[in-house]
Amino acid sequence: RIYVFYGPHGCGKSTFLNNLLTRFEDYANTEEGLRYEVVWRLNIKKLKGTNKSAMSLSAFEKLIQVIDPENEGKHDLEGKDLAFDDKEQEYIEVPCLCHDNPFLVIPKDQRRNVLDELIKNDEFKWKLFTEKQYEWVFKEEVCTICSSIYQSLLERLGSPSEVFSMLYARPYYFNRRIGNGISVFNPGDKPLRRNFILNQMLQSRINALFQDSNVINYLYSSFAKVHNGIYALMDVKSHNVERMVELHNIISEGVHKVENLEERVDCLFFALMNPEDKRNLREFPSFEDRIQYIDIPYVLDVNTEVKIYMDIFGRHIEGSFLPMVLENFARAIICTRLGKKSGAMEEWIKDPKKYQNFCDDDLILLKMEIFSGVVPKWLEDSDVKALDKKMLKKIITESEIYGKEGLSGRDSIKIFDQFYSKYAKEDRLISMPDLCTFFKKLGDQPKKIIPQGFLSSLLRMYDYSILQQVKESLYYYNEEQIGKDIKNYISAVTNEFNSVIRCIFTKEEIYVTEAFLESIENRLLAENADPTRRKEMREEVLKKYTTLTLTQEIMIEGKDISETRLFQSLYDRYVHNLKKRVLEPFVANENFRNAIKDFDTEKFKTHDRRIKRDVTFLMENLSRKFGYTQQGANEVCIYVIDNDLANKFKNA
Repeated sequence: RIYVFYGPHGCGKSTFLNNLLTRFEDYANTEEGLRYEVVWRLNIKKLKGTNKSAMSLSAFEKLIQVIDPENEGKHDLEGKDLAFDDKEQEYIEVPCLCHDNPFLVIPKDQRRNVLDELIKNDEFKWKLFTEKQYEWVFKEEVCTICSSIYQSLLERLGSPSEVFSMLYARPYYFNRRIGNGISVFNPGDKPLRRNFILNQMLQSRINALFQDSNVINYLYSSFAKVHNGIYALMDVKSHNVERMVELHNIISEGVHKVENLEERVDCLFFALMNPEDKRNLREFPSFEDRIQYIDIPYVLDVNTEVKIYMDIFGRHIEGSFLPMVLENFARAIICTRLGKKSGAMEEWIKDPKKYQNFCDDDLILLKMEIFSGVVPKWLEDSDVKALDKKMLKKIITESEIYGKEGLSGRDSIKIFDQFYSKYAKEDRLISMPDLCTFFKKLGDQPKKIIPQGFLSSLLRMYDYSILQQVKESLYYYNEEQIGKDIKNYISAVTNEFNSVIRCIFTKEEIYVTEAFLESIENRLLAENADPTRRKEMREEVLKKYTTLTLTQEIMIEGKDISETRLFQSLYDRYVHNLKKRVLEPFVANENFRNAIKDFDTEKFKTHDRRIKRDVTFLMENLSRKFGYTQQGANEVCIYVIDNDLANKFKNA
């Protein structure tokens, strides 16, 4: 079977395959992944006795020595007789061309007995004899050349132990650059003139040693070098079409004919293919069932897209952006690769308008979050519950049609290069207005495929997010007091009006009146909440307390009131409504804006003590909680104030 990585232009197929081959090569050369191959060390004395004349150098070898630069000083080429060093070596080293494991030299019918004697009875031995992954140990055969050497030696020496004394193992190191274990062909690489390779010097020595040129043919093809390795084609076009077709018989039978020899080829076959290249295989319908297509779409995950930019342009680029802006650039690119309409998303989210501060009307931004494996916190509980396994499967299944159109990987890198070159400055960070301006002025073709209104939704989401960050950073709350208010409120709604009670949680005395309940509900709901909504709130709290909090969580599970779901829900409401109003005292305060601009300068010392305290608190929290630099915190605060975001999202 051949694995074809199939996808549109610029989707990263080549990068993916190169990374895969690099990781494979690295692992194969580690101690954990290292493999061993056969190398024969043929003892000349044992095989030839004292007949040295039979092993004298051939004329071809003498010619090699003459032209060898290392022997340059030993020869006189100016008409004098040539002198040769005819000293006999101890052995001839013959490596296995197919990189076979030395154990395969043992005849198949004897392997189980040999292993049974060599390996003690333990868990590994049981796995070796029973599990599928070790079947090759007992079923595979050694290459034709090694088999010929074994048979010839056995005839000559008569004893298997004598034969195995000449059998050695050496590490099998993968090296893509010299085609050892990994061979990669580009469409422009011309085929070899002949389909076999011959080591004439070694062949002549083998012939002289065995005194028969037909016993062992040291002949092999380029496929032998990738036996037990990887053979890859970069794009199935031009010369690679021929190579692909040539693989048909190898993949079907696992053998390749080299002259009169059958050469076994067992390796991973990979190929890259663009959609238009599929027609090159139409003439070979029987080949289709031997191909397994693996789709490589354009990147749909925001984090992966950002990592690609940082890998190409350097990790330092992140420091040129305000937080979230680089990710939003990736979202603007990815939106062109996603279908605008989604039946699964429409079935899941019935009313997208309720999420207008977080998402676009077509729910493309939400799709990106789901594809990144994130269920956003801003989703309502009912929608989170609706996202069950069945619904999630529908969304993921639908995603399989995405990533085949839109801005390619090459396009996105080119566009990012233009954007970064234009807006990256030393004195300021790249902001969302920069991003929106850039995409609005982009060429017609890229601009057309960005869904209408998407950039506006992206900007709105960003504005709302940074407003919440500033509020969170500016807000200081007394957790103990909030906890007391909520506990007192729960106790109050479980008792009659105008009664005086002692709260069972805080031990404080409470006079249950409309005014008391409203004072806390103003923070749980809003100051202008109507009486009906307040009544519903009280009934809801009472019902949850009696049916779940008291009877289940406190009495059975032994939880403290502060650990219950009711308390946490009210606590979050309380804090959220306090944060909504935290900016109100500062929005129209010009001194506050000036203090932000002057932060960490001499002018900052001239401002009012309270403003200095608030600004310092704000800047430190933006840095600590949300990863802003001092410059970034300064710029984002000015952006929030100048664009009046507090009033823009006043009712949000």
